[in-house]
Amino acid sequence: MIETNGAPAPAAQKNVDTTFHAAPKPLAKDAITEDWPCFLGPRHNGFSAETRLLAKFSPGGPTLVWEMAKGEGYAEPAITGERLILFHRVDDNEIVDCLNASTGERFWRYAYPTAYRDRYGYCNGPRSSPAVSGDYVYAYGAEGKLHCIDLKNGRVMWKRDLLKEFKLPQNFFGVGSSPLVEGDLVIINLGAPRGPCVAAFDTKTGKLAWGAGDEWGPSYASPVPATVQGKRRVFVFAGGESRPPTGGLICIDPADGRVDFKFPWRGTRHDSVNASSPVVVGNQVFVSECYGSGGTMLDIAPDLGCKTAWTAPTFGTHFMTAIPKDGYLYGVDGHGPDDAFFCCVELKTGKELWRTQPEWEETLKTRSGERKTTLGTYRCNLLMIDGRCLCLGEYGHLLWLDLNPKGYKELDRCWLVSASETWTPPVVSRGLLYICQNTQGSRGEAMRILCYDLREK
Repeated sequence: MIETNGAPAPAAQKNVDTTFHAAPKPLAKDAITEDWPCFLGPRHNGFSAETRLLAKFSPGGPTLVWEMAKGEGYAEPAITGERLILFHRVDDNEIVDCLNASTGERFWRYAYPTAYRDRYGYCNGPRSSPAVSGDYVYAYGAEGKLHCIDLKNGRVMWKRDLLKEFKLPQNFFGVGSSPLVEGDLVIINLGAPRGPCVAAFDTKTGKLAWGAGDEWGPSYASPVPATVQGKRRVFVFAGGESRPPTGGLICIDPADGRVDFKFPWRGTRHDSVNASSPVVVGNQVFVSECYGSGGTMLDIAPDLGCKTAWTAPTFGTHFMTAIPKDGYLYGVDGHGPDDAFFCCVELKTGKELWRTQPEWEETLKTRSGERKTTLGTYRCNLLMIDGRCLCLGEYGHLLWLDLNPKGYKELDRCWLVSASETWTPPVVSRGLLYICQNTQGSRGEAMRILCYDLREK
């Protein structure tokens, strides 16, 4: 399982898959920057500390720095220092690419075979985003293969085939929950029949450290760590394919896998899933799904028990993670795209203050000509950054928003990619914005990862 790793770190090499367009502007001297090492960022909540970013887009959007043709998948890139980790599928291989974050040059590539096929006709690539911690990359593929890879040189340190080892049936869309590195553990929303529901593996050896829970299958929500009532805990919103549909929130002590509480929460449809990650606000935790139950806020007691603070049946997020801000919660209710409504609810009570479905007319350029069409944010993702909200819409629009309880307020908008399924959350690190185009563009453009200059002028 473990490979000896004494190989030196290679320098970045010219990448034939990358087109470099323009060098980014220098960072402002007082700009605050940070890594983005895992799904939802360093605070696991879609909040970034970056500052000195563009206040307004140019008519064509921010300057494109580089782009790289990528394979199938919805995984969010991870960034640490000058290295960007992209997890995707090309032909019959799942691939972990380590790129220079500023130029798209390649440090190394690791590939392994996959036979996964999506039963619903979506892409066949990985859904789960890689995580970087220290010198290692952790990638959890669509078929449940978990790899620990040396960040410097791409050598595999250890690997486990979790679907085979734990006899996991394929979930609706394969594996979709991202790994969480917490201390010396990599924590996985596993969902093994009769348990464990959640498993923790030693980051250096891959050895199973503990398993927790025995009721619920794997979901598409990623584990979230937080300190509640002065104690460090991991929250997992579980629940995938089962008859009848079951699932809910589990609160776990990461030190030993002890379960503090389990709170059932799941839609009633067999083909429902729990896909939005938990949102921790102080000593409260919000979970939500869009197949019938909607959202609920839980109060966490000093003894780590829980009780319902409020429920919001019409605030059901699908796979985006809601954003708390100044006493309010913002997110997208609905399965979408036709019923994807941008909403604001009060954190204290769950009272809905407003809802809207932002739409506008666009000129869609295709290989056969141009036509007018109506597009909008729909199943978007939100990133709180530099005092504003950066929104990436389902069809490739980028927006600056002012989130407030009085109403939806658009500050600026541009159209980066004309493609559907732009469901990968936007990533910003060192003033550079990274967007994944997950389907062919309207004019035949290949799937790509694109890097834009978001640095202040």
